[in-house]
Amino acid sequence: MKIPFAGFFFIVFLGLSCHVQAQKKDLPKQNKWGYVDTDFILSKMPDYQKAQKEIALLSDSWTEELKIKYLEIDTLYNEFQEEAVLLSLEEKTKRMEEIKAREDSLSAYRKDVFGFEGQFFQKKKEILKTIQDRLFDAIEQVAKEYKLQTVFDKAGDQNIIYVNAIHDYSDYVLEKLGLGDPNDVVR
Repeated sequence: MKIPFAGFFFIVFLGLSCHVQAQKKDLPKQNKWGYVDTDFILSKMPDYQKAQKEIALLSDSWTEELKIKYLEIDTLYNEFQEEAVLLSLEEKTKRMEEIKAREDSLSAYRKDVFGFEGQFFQKKKEILKTIQDRLFDAIEQVAKEYKLQTVFDKAGDQNIIYVNAIHDYSDYVLEKLGLGDPNDVVR
């Protein structure tokens, strides 16, 4: 028996249709999602404010240290410029090498402190770790409590063009952190 061309497509379509219906039974009934604004939540956390101040002080301290070292090098260079006419070629070379060595050392130190994965980055990560852990634990609790499969961060790099405020779970996360506004009525 020969199956007409249109009949062949009907049989394939019917088979795929049954396969898709069988797979749908395994999926949750509703793919629920929500979003939070971590910038907003962090702004309400006193621990985060304290950590930000500590990070700023640390940054300022290292920046000031670098400024002092740059001024020392600048002073050496200015002294060299003033005395250059009186110095022998050998003394000029020696002083320029000393200035260059200090510049190289300072550049390496600046990179070690403020470079990618530098001391400042590591210290900042260490200071913020417990705060971030608390925040993500609270987000996870809210997601499980409200049966959310996906939670987006409005403050992150996500390109959310439009979001209905009904999906905002930031207030619930604040409540989990014990930072909810007692006068604010959460949906």
